[in-house]
Amino acid sequence: MSKKNCLAVFSYDKKIKRALVVVAHPDDIDFGSAGSIATLTSHGVDVAYCLVTSGDAGGDDSSHTKEERTAIRESEQRAAAAEVGVSTLTFLHWPDGQVEPTLLLRREIARVIRTHRPDLVITQSTERNWERIGVSHPDHLATGEATMRAIYPDARNPHAFPELVREGFEPHVVSTVWISGTNPTMVVDITKVFDLKYAALKRHQSQVGGREGLKKMLKGWARLNAKNAGLRKGRLSESFKVVNTR
Repeated sequence: MSKKNCLAVFSYDKKIKRALVVVAHPDDIDFGSAGSIATLTSHGVDVAYCLVTSGDAGGDDSSHTKEERTAIRESEQRAAAAEVGVSTLTFLHWPDGQVEPTLLLRREIARVIRTHRPDLVITQSTERNWERIGVSHPDHLATGEATMRAIYPDARNPHAFPELVREGFEPHVVSTVWISGTNPTMVVDITKVFDLKYAALKRHQSQVGGREGLKKMLKGWARLNAKNAGLRKGRLSESFKVVNTR
């Protein structure tokens, strides 16, 4: 625990056996939490990904069709996931740039939660960050909100979306949520797995292939996270707000 900032430093808890990461776009995980994912999988945690969109709005200057961009970005995300030990991915195929926390999206995320039955969910912040507007894409905010509503009450309530029970998806209670991109209370030391995080992000060639100084930028962010938590010089970390959802 840092006396200065009162941020906890993650220590693996054997109660975490399964984790689910829910984000808006391919590469969101790898920018925000791939080091933490690599840390979890190194402890034998079964991690799955849920991508609300397939990044079909691109963010690049390619002339690919929407279908081609979808295929490219899903392939890149699968390759990135493999770098950190993840092989189970679900793409919900919501339109990129048009995500809202609707009842339909809540139901589909609740379905994924009931399928994977995670102890831990990692997702995006529902709060806009005025200092780093890039992390507050409307899709990120909407995905975080829909995920939290799916965790509580939808996934655990047998009377929420009763069709899920009829389809065989029994209610499930998620114990803990890690929220990235907002008022952190915990850091995960990723110093030993930083190269895996970087390798995962580099798999998103359509997005970062021409970006200079990517590794330096990532290390700068990770060093700042570690410094803010009071870790010694040279350490790298990712930060999260931990929420008890049991």
